[in-house]
Amino acid sequence: MRAVGYRKSLPITDPEALVDLDLPQPAPGPLDLLVKVEAVSVNPVDTKVRRRAEPEAGGAKVLGWDAAGTVVAAGAEVQGFAAGDAVFYAGDLTRPGTNAQFHCVDARIVGRKPARLDWAQAAALPLTAITAWETLFDRLDTGKPVPGAAPAILIVGGAGGVGSVAIQLARELTDLTVIATASRPETAAWCRDLGAHHVVDHSKPLAAEVAALGLGAPGLVFSTTNTDAHLAAIVELIAPQGRLALIDDPERLDVGLLKRKSLSLHWEFMFTRSMFATADIAAQGALLDEVARLIDSGRLRTTLGEHYGRIDAANLRRAHGLIESGRARGKIVLEGFSE
Repeated sequence: MRAVGYRKSLPITDPEALVDLDLPQPAPGPLDLLVKVEAVSVNPVDTKVRRRAEPEAGGAKVLGWDAAGTVVAAGAEVQGFAAGDAVFYAGDLTRPGTNAQFHCVDARIVGRKPARLDWAQAAALPLTAITAWETLFDRLDTGKPVPGAAPAILIVGGAGGVGSVAIQLARELTDLTVIATASRPETAAWCRDLGAHHVVDHSKPLAAEVAALGLGAPGLVFSTTNTDAHLAAIVELIAPQGRLALIDDPERLDVGLLKRKSLSLHWEFMFTRSMFATADIAAQGALLDEVARLIDSGRLRTTLGEHYGRIDAANLRRAHGLIESGRARGKIVLEGFSE
């Protein structure tokens, strides 16, 4: 089968950073679905793994943790899926990735593809939807008010893949005022179009930007990027006893800053359930089914930003390059393999 991967960790400008491969088709385990991959999207985790994780000696590593496709076969213990089903999912960080014609995935973390979306539109969503959902509802517990705080959430990095879903979920499923951050006119417009009540500029002093809205101190902050750079401002602007969640990987984070306001810190990593086969692993499949229902009812929409064409090494190198530039808006999607 056709696939894209790498044999050595290299800068994305190197033609060997991602290469076209011919690999054996995998066989599903008892709890797996074998999926014919129709479309994939590219996430920051793809670039991080490519830069940091060397493949086994003599081998190649296939990236990709978002896919939409068609079930080809189901393992003996799988329930609820059959050949021909259209699905979408984000996969497992500890297993080969989705940048391949055929892919095996634990059926418990798979959802049924939204009927109103095409393959590319659906592939844009799983990883970011799971991350945003788990952050808002499992980590930040948005339904629990922070005493004395403004009923508002600040989403730092609102135009990114996760931020784009988080804005929609917070607007549709909570009563919170949604404040997003963006630093360019086009990304600010993107956030407003997704439903943000207010957009502030994170390239300016963030605490002053939020204070100028006149809403009071928000009780919840969801930081998707550059948390270390924004931490002091977040601590200044958030209400006492507020809750801060993050998803990025700061080299250092001075958590001592949180003590004075008794702030709680929540780190979201959407691969935790699949990596540790947690008792509630099936919650991710159920979550994706609910996201599909919300999309099909017109309450949520895809966050596809750019379609980069076929799934091949050259197009994936372009996608990695854009993500590493920090200027991506929404999700980058690729669709289909060359025959």
